[in-house]
Amino acid sequence: MGHVSRSESDLVDAIRHELAALIPERRCCQRIELAALADPGRRENIGAVRTIHLLTTRLDEEAHEVAGASAAARSLASARTAATPDAGQHCRRAYLRGRLLARGSLSLAAGRAHLELVLLPAEARFVATILRRESLSAIQRERRGRTVFVWKGEEAVLHLLRSLGGGAALSALEARGVGRQMRNSLNRVVNADTANLRRTIDAGLRQATAARRLLKAGAIDEGGAVGRVAIARMGEPDASLSELAEATGLSRSSVQRALAAIEAAARVLKEETLR
Repeated sequence: MGHVSRSESDLVDAIRHELAALIPERRCCQRIELAALADPGRRENIGAVRTIHLLTTRLDEEAHEVAGASAAARSLASARTAATPDAGQHCRRAYLRGRLLARGSLSLAAGRAHLELVLLPAEARFVATILRRESLSAIQRERRGRTVFVWKGEEAVLHLLRSLGGGAALSALEARGVGRQMRNSLNRVVNADTANLRRTIDAGLRQATAARRLLKAGAIDEGGAVGRVAIARMGEPDASLSELAEATGLSRSSVQRALAAIEAAARVLKEETLR
């Protein structure tokens, strides 16, 4: 592959983040996408981590019932379910979106769009059925004991990702050929600072996890200011302080103090549990 520029890398991140922000409304789709996200291989994906947290929060106890199953087994089961004749299009596309977020690899190097999905053969045979039913053709190859589904060229990649719910970031991908000036403008719109995104989501997920632990332990009052912030943070782990303030009716400084209190209380609870 050719050299990947910063703007191309940022656009790939924006596309992933956009797809990860799409949370299905149907519980059947939430379950199947969560299972599809369970086996990410060796890839680190901030957007996928955020989606897993939000889906787990939505499904609550249902997600914990299958937590004992291996990640590979859960992903294989979700593929088998999505490939059945009775599965709806919404479930098939939720599965594909989750699997691409977990195991997909998108490259925009040298001005070419190239997307791969690498799976074990047992799961790949179900994926081939799903793609056929969705009329989403792909090149299928074998590589080192794995099955690789490949989409080459902007037209094929755009068609696939749009069918899975992609929007504004894909428009930026489509507009790359208009010229460098347009591309740079669109890249500014989709927010190129991946480092800031990583820090924001890491902090939000840490606070959301602390809030969940405290609420389940009955350690905070859900009706109080800290409880309201805890519930809001669990629902929106990547929300800004201003957004949390608006959602809870508190000031930014009150929200910031509440989040600090949540993390401190969670640390104390963890220490007490370990004793």
